[in-house]
Amino acid sequence: MTPLKRIVLLGPPGAGKGTQAKLLAARTGLLHLSTGDLLREEVARGSPLGTRAKGYMDRGDLVPDDLIIGMIRERIAQKSGFILDGFPRTVAQAEALARITPLDVVVNIGLAREEVIRRLSSRRVCRSCGRIYNLLFDPPPDAQRCAACGGELFQRDDDQAKVIENRYDVYAELTAPLVAFYGARGLLRDVDGSRPSAEILERVLTLVRG
Repeated sequence: MTPLKRIVLLGPPGAGKGTQAKLLAARTGLLHLSTGDLLREEVARGSPLGTRAKGYMDRGDLVPDDLIIGMIRERIAQKSGFILDGFPRTVAQAEALARITPLDVVVNIGLAREEVIRRLSSRRVCRSCGRIYNLLFDPPPDAQRCAACGGELFQRDDDQAKVIENRYDVYAELTAPLVAFYGARGLLRDVDGSRPSAEILERVLTLVRG
């Protein structure tokens, strides 16, 4: 297991944070926490948090800090290590996180706006089992059906092109300043998100172990 236990992955939507976080967790044994996945679970359960969050998510806007910070605090309580994917997204969230726990390294996975839109608008999800496909990188044999269970494939509301554009603009306005925030604290490490996934993973492993 890596000796660095508290890791944040930054980057725009579609940069591969979720993929890299899962791979990194498998290689290091650290807990992977994706705020996007956690929020979607709350929405699917129809919880009060999920009900409040759904409107923001469907528009591609950021979910309010009080909802996110409370959820993160609960999830990392008494955990010795973690990989945060999708949080923090603003400097205010980063400051709140710093009051909860110190960090060891922040990895920024960079990707251009045009590539973000191309990647995310190509994602499809199975209604039955939740498996995610990408028509560019991992296409199913049948573009309408899941190869695993035969369920219908659909495009999530937040993967529509116009919503993606808004998500990226929100990222650029509110989340990109985190690069400066963590850079000033000596925690930031940069990775090229346009490289192959396996290459990115090895680079990230080198950074978090270094």
